[in-house]
Amino acid sequence: MSTLTMVFAGMFYLATLLLVVGLAFKIYDYSRTPAPLVIPTTPAPTTQAGVVYRMAKEVVVFESLFKANKWIWVFGWLFHFGMLLVLVRHLRYFINPIPEWLVFIQPFGKYASFMMVIGLAGLLARRFLVDRVRYISTPSDFLMLVLILGIGITGMLTTFVAHTDIVALKTFFMGLIYLDVQPVPQEPIILAHLVMVALLMAIFPISKLLHAPGLFFSPTRNQVDNPRERRHIAAWAARLDQK
Repeated sequence: MSTLTMVFAGMFYLATLLLVVGLAFKIYDYSRTPAPLVIPTTPAPTTQAGVVYRMAKEVVVFESLFKANKWIWVFGWLFHFGMLLVLVRHLRYFINPIPEWLVFIQPFGKYASFMMVIGLAGLLARRFLVDRVRYISTPSDFLMLVLILGIGITGMLTTFVAHTDIVALKTFFMGLIYLDVQPVPQEPIILAHLVMVALLMAIFPISKLLHAPGLFFSPTRNQVDNPRERRHIAAWAARLDQK
């Protein structure tokens, strides 16, 4: 087994560990954060079913962003929807045999990479071109966008320009799953792509990308607007009352 293969295998095992453990810890921490006040952003739903519907609209169509800024909504939706299709397409590297529905979605995921990259480019340009956004942007904001853009571009290059050996790539990842490490493809572009993916996995739990799971724990979105009908008591306050 080559040194390069062992390095990449170790890199992905470590990145997966950091991603899973870090994400689990953050979600657990979010779940324990007290919400002492009823503070849903109005107009807010007055029933739990309304909250579910509101969250669904926020997750699927980015309703609040659409109302706030149409141009940012366009680029944001292009990026997120394109990335979703690309990620689903990549399931073929971890499943054997590949189900029919995944075979069907392959062409859509292939060209969705253009949506993803265009959306990312628009969001990155916004960080530079809009004065008030540039003022509040930190180096990490630019780094995350550049990193994901690099992943998207190198992925497109391996698909449309410098084709990689996808059979060898799948063999490598299936070997990681079954703890039977197989040689990693040697093409420079796919190696750069894999390095950036592993880096993104490792830093995801400590980045602003946590807005993905964090949305579901936001009291401005997940609370029912019923303070007049029902007294709201935070969990920690209820425990104090019992004592």
